[in-house]
Amino acid sequence: MEFSAPSSWSIAVAVLASACGQPGEPTSTDSTVPGDSSTSGAGPTTADAPTSTAPTTTPDGSGTGDDDTASTSGEATTSTTTADTATTRDPTTDTTGDDTGVGPGSRCETTATTITCPKTTVELGPWQRDVHWQVPLGEPPAAGWPAVLMFQGSFFSAEVTWIATDDLPFGAYHQTWVVKRLLDAGYAVITPEAKLDGGTFWDTNVPPFSLNWESSEDHELMLLIFAGIEDGTFGPLDPGRLFATGISSGGYMTSRMAVSYPGKFRALAIAAGSYATCSGPLCSVPDLDADHPPTLFLHGELDLTVPLTTAEEYHDELLAAGVATKLVSQPGEGHAWIAQSPDEVPAWFDAHP
Repeated sequence: MEFSAPSSWSIAVAVLASACGQPGEPTSTDSTVPGDSSTSGAGPTTADAPTSTAPTTTPDGSGTGDDDTASTSGEATTSTTTADTATTRDPTTDTTGDDTGVGPGSRCETTATTITCPKTTVELGPWQRDVHWQVPLGEPPAAGWPAVLMFQGSFFSAEVTWIATDDLPFGAYHQTWVVKRLLDAGYAVITPEAKLDGGTFWDTNVPPFSLNWESSEDHELMLLIFAGIEDGTFGPLDPGRLFATGISSGGYMTSRMAVSYPGKFRALAIAAGSYATCSGPLCSVPDLDADHPPTLFLHGELDLTVPLTTAEEYHDELLAAGVATKLVSQPGEGHAWIAQSPDEVPAWFDAHP
């Protein structure tokens, strides 16, 4: 597999990315953007949302993080609410004690402490890059399933996206619940690997690719994924209804979908990340166009790897451009998927079909 080595400062940032915080009681502040119907900042309210606040992804050189604080962009109207992380499971999807472990209408198996979602893996590119995917149960819409690309954070394989226990770090449990909730809601999920089977990070904010994206292997991979979506490699998908989400380095990669593939994605959800070319605390967000996809931010207030202020700067630029946006932050949480993510991500995508 070919691999382009990052610069020395990128490696230093990657080493720094080992910091993470502890979960706290989530709160949210919302402001409404004209035309944006998703303004709830409360924590998980759906019965099958996870009850654990354990983190999901690991830190990476471009910054991996995930915490929830919800705030929507737009008008001056603002409200603040407090959400409780404790939730109860929906008996229609809870499979604890079930002989099969498969909840009705769900591909994923759940117990009191684990979630496992089956996947299919294909190899793309001359570098044999693995891309994992799954489609919902049932008959697809006439145009195909809408699809979500989920980008893993640094130094962890995308394999971890599909199975988790409630004691894993970096909110991994919440990440797999996001996958389950998306599949249950009728979204296909595609999780490509970064270089070296996920052992590195995405090129988006690593020079020289941050300045010349078209020269990166990750850009070549994205073109192959887009072609695979068109030709049925990942099942019957709707190329006109694409969404993206990811944590840390994968959060920056999520932003890259807006920066380098304008008009391709309906909405984004960025966990513990910021603008495509930012890296940890080093962040400068340019003026943004009004055609930037509606963007949800999920962030821990104690994230030392990717400071909350960098997501706030991105959020503010989207507001200035008149783009629908929402920032959900969780007090006391560090670099991780926050507990509100399994509710917030599908709701945000549903609001921007």
